[in-house]
Amino acid sequence: MPSTKPRRVVILAFPGVQPLDVIGPAEVFAGADALSGGGAYTVEVVAKEPGPITVRSSGYGIAPKTTTARCRGPIDTLVVAGGFGVAKAENDASLIRWIRSAARRSRRVTSVCSGTFLLARAGLLEGKTCTTHWASTAELARRHPELTVDPNPIFVRDGNVWTSAGVTSGMDLSLALVEEDLGRETAVEIARWLVLFLQRPGGQAQFSTHLSAQLAERRPLRELQSWIADNLDADLRVEALAGRAAMSQRNFARFFRRETGMTPAAYVEELRVERARQLLEDGADPIELVSARCGFGTPETMRRAFARRIGAPPASYRARFRRAPDPAATVH
Repeated sequence: MPSTKPRRVVILAFPGVQPLDVIGPAEVFAGADALSGGGAYTVEVVAKEPGPITVRSSGYGIAPKTTTARCRGPIDTLVVAGGFGVAKAENDASLIRWIRSAARRSRRVTSVCSGTFLLARAGLLEGKTCTTHWASTAELARRHPELTVDPNPIFVRDGNVWTSAGVTSGMDLSLALVEEDLGRETAVEIARWLVLFLQRPGGQAQFSTHLSAQLAERRPLRELQSWIADNLDADLRVEALAGRAAMSQRNFARFFRRETGMTPAAYVEELRVERARQLLEDGADPIELVSARCGFGTPETMRRAFARRIGAPPASYRARFRRAPDPAATVH
């Protein structure tokens, strides 16, 4: 049953905050509220000082709704953003005290990106498993040995504390929170409206093929990259791809690797594995059908690719990461 009162989401910002750490979650929760007809969430961006706060070289500022001193009363979800300004915020004793105090009156506490450092400084992560941006996980573990830092997931839940990886993962985390509150159908619809990958579960690796591979500079190769993603069950051997790019196999292979950092075969295999992961997480299709839809040809080919890329066979991956079906969706 939906809550009778809107869930109050408070997002903490500060000078030097990463804008997407604030705006991304705010848009997810505001979108969920609008989609539900209102009354699901209220969203407040707060900062220590009144007035607009600066963000890193983005040409604009963020104007919080109120100050931390005026942010009183119960909070449903506290979101602590990250950004290059975290280093200074960590040494602001009054801000850290406010985070600690606000957490005590929050149903759940979350961080985006390097906001995890602020939760750690406030003593909210002791003995917990957490994550942060991949480039900062080693530093977090070094400075806070009382934590268990997992460098791989997009987000981690430990009790009522959720931490997430870099920047856009705050939107993945927010979608997971919306799903917990309002159900999968609402979360998926919000993802569609925001044109996001439907939902990456927290256990997925921080990197996807689209992050680890560069976008080619040459327009024909960029267009080919998009076509490959939409046609994974097609003939994607090097000779076929070279033909589509109107290049010789030798030149195609050389330019593709130079511009993307990956060989064509490795790029195709990673995209196929990534798509297979989504199907295994979100559906119940037999592995034989998943392998065909992703262009592997046979389950054995997919199994070998998973062993190389994931370190686990498809069946084991599904058993660990498959989403539980929404019980409401099965009621007729």
